[in-house]
Amino acid sequence: MSDVGRGTKDRPWKLSTPPGTSDFEAYRDDDASPPALVVQVGKTQLRYHARAIEDLAAMLAERGDWVPLGGADEQKPAAEGSVEAWARSADNPVKGWYGLKKGLRGRFAVYVPPVLEALGLVELEHLPKNNRVRAKARKK
Repeated sequence: MSDVGRGTKDRPWKLSTPPGTSDFEAYRDDDASPPALVVQVGKTQLRYHARAIEDLAAMLAERGDWVPLGGADEQKPAAEGSVEAWARSADNPVKGWYGLKKGLRGRFAVYVPPVLEALGLVELEHLPKNNRVRAKARKK
């Protein structure tokens, strides 16, 4: 992660996927309806509910331990108990997919945790495969 940026369209976060194999940019678009976390990967743009940042941080804090990422495309099943499965579950705060564009709703666990890491909210593993994430311990 060379330039953290500000998370705006003009100064996006410049990030890498957890294994470090792909670079991407991300920013919040609070003027979108609904407000969106925009992820630009080459020419492909993915959009997730902006509230995913706070919701994922809260879920990880509640779990209190490492959670596997389990990133998968929308058309593939997400591993049970993973961040990806949570981002699709009817039990999460948005009651379903955090992804906003059908066909590009998956890969939440690939692109959203690095945003939380840039914001200092989580610890994220950077191994070649099977990465995990957990909430950072809050200072008392």
